[in-house]
Amino acid sequence: MKSTVEHLSPTRVRINVEVPFDELKPDFDRAYKALSQQVRIPGFRPGKVPARVLESRIGRAPVLDEVVNEAVPAKYLEAVNSSEVRTLGRPDIEVTKIEDGAEIAFTAEVDVRPEITVPAFGELAVSVDDVEVTEDEVTEQLDSLRARFGTLAGVDRAAQEGDFVSIDLSATVDGEDVEDAKTSGLSYEIGSGQLIEGIDDALVGASEGDTKTFTTNLVAGEFAGKDAEVTVKLNSVKERQLPEADDEFAQMASEFDTAEELIADLRERMGKVKKMQQGMQARDKVLDALLETVEVPLPEKVVESEVEARQHDAVHPFDHDEKRLEEWLEQQGKTREQFDAETREEAEKAVRTQLILDTIADEEGVSVSDEELTQRIIYQAQRYGVSPDQFVQQAQQSGQLGALFADVRRSKALFSVVRQAKVTDSEGNELDMDELFGPQQDEESAEAEKAE
Repeated sequence: MKSTVEHLSPTRVRINVEVPFDELKPDFDRAYKALSQQVRIPGFRPGKVPARVLESRIGRAPVLDEVVNEAVPAKYLEAVNSSEVRTLGRPDIEVTKIEDGAEIAFTAEVDVRPEITVPAFGELAVSVDDVEVTEDEVTEQLDSLRARFGTLAGVDRAAQEGDFVSIDLSATVDGEDVEDAKTSGLSYEIGSGQLIEGIDDALVGASEGDTKTFTTNLVAGEFAGKDAEVTVKLNSVKERQLPEADDEFAQMASEFDTAEELIADLRERMGKVKKMQQGMQARDKVLDALLETVEVPLPEKVVESEVEARQHDAVHPFDHDEKRLEEWLEQQGKTREQFDAETREEAEKAVRTQLILDTIADEEGVSVSDEELTQRIIYQAQRYGVSPDQFVQQAQQSGQLGALFADVRRSKALFSVVRQAKVTDSEGNELDMDELFGPQQDEESAEAEKAE
């Protein structure tokens, strides 16, 4: 087989392939066997028809078609593997010559990863927020803990934010009842934002037995994107009464004997959370610095594929009804043109990010262990509410297991860059990456520890 590569642009190539017939004997054997299973010829069992008899019955053309359909994809992959191009997405293949007994020739145009020059990572400098836990934040956490042990008591006053109410709900759209919105005796915390928009404004100031009506835009169900007239009846009002934050409460709500110890622990936990947030901020800012610094030619078909995927995800909640999506966008004060422009911008940024991190992963020799891939699978399975085995099966069926592996590798590549970049707080103090992310472990010591 002979193959050559033409560079059409920094992100696209044409691969020209010529395959002599003497390399296609295994493909012809498979073609004869497959076709003989489909043809019934008296005197021969299915699959046992000799090649010359088969050709005399159906002709040479179907045999050649079968060979081409089987051989071309395999020879394309062989040509890609023997070249130095790193392909992206599916190729556009065109068979240019079938010379029976001599050769098959075809071309394949495909997007490729462009050559990307990344900066010295030590030259990247970003600043992140300080880790500071305020007294108000500690008090908020303490009140949240107290709320878990609070009790509800009925009150003889108008409802206000933070109250727990029992309500009946119903709704109509253009006079038609919305069955999904009809419920009785629903318990709801005013201000929690867990129900439809407008419900809190309607309930605040209402008294037991009052009925209020308001208009809201439905975001799900049969009438998603449409305005509905909602009626809510207030059945009862209760307020949450919190226990005192004393030593007795500390012993009841935690492993500590005193409120002072409990509050100190809350402050320490919040500090760890803020430290984690600081690390995530460093990661995001270093990525932004890379995107601003590195020039990345974008493969157009890869971008288009990403745009289509994002548009599909956007219209999916509206049962793929474009008109309903546009009505919802209008409710958000956005035109379809603005939405499409934002979607393309986000898609281009996502592709640019992937290409940069893939390049860094190659240069840094980033690998992914079975344990790391398993951890990501478990995390994703928990997100989607399925077992890890179910998630793996679904990922394999949809061809997404490779994408999951790539995501883990890119994440590791980015953290490798963050560790080498200069990250400072607002005072200009350089942060200790080992303190922020934990000590870095090289591959050999990690494997040795795993073996032990």
